[in-house]
Amino acid sequence: MPYDFEVSALVAASPEAIYRAWMSSDEHSAMTGGEAHVNPVVGGEFTAWDQYIKGTTLELDPFGRIVQSWRTKHFTDGDPDSQIEVLLEPRGDQTLVRIVHTNVPDEDRGYEEGGWKDNYLDPMREYFATRN
Repeated sequence: MPYDFEVSALVAASPEAIYRAWMSSDEHSAMTGGEAHVNPVVGGEFTAWDQYIKGTTLELDPFGRIVQSWRTKHFTDGDPDSQIEVLLEPRGDQTLVRIVHTNVPDEDRGYEEGGWKDNYLDPMREYFATRN
């Protein structure tokens, strides 16, 4: 049965900088350490982490919100796409990055148990810490 969860972290960068990095092939790759290709428009397809992840951008609210369909190579053909909502909330000179991940196949609990932290949030913190 699919499940939903949320993870978050403070990142020392502006919402605009994080948004631009997420939606840029080069910066997304640099930010996470895995190759990404991003078509930065609603309806645009993307891959991340060396094509381990793929999806489509569903909604964009510049510098505040990104909604994407999301699936990994572990999803079966019968699994529907999951969805992520990336919310960027200014907190002084930092941004609270909230990732709401919905419709995740039950067998993919690794996202909640450290996948987002290890593969996105911690690398984002390091990436932006070196840019300030």
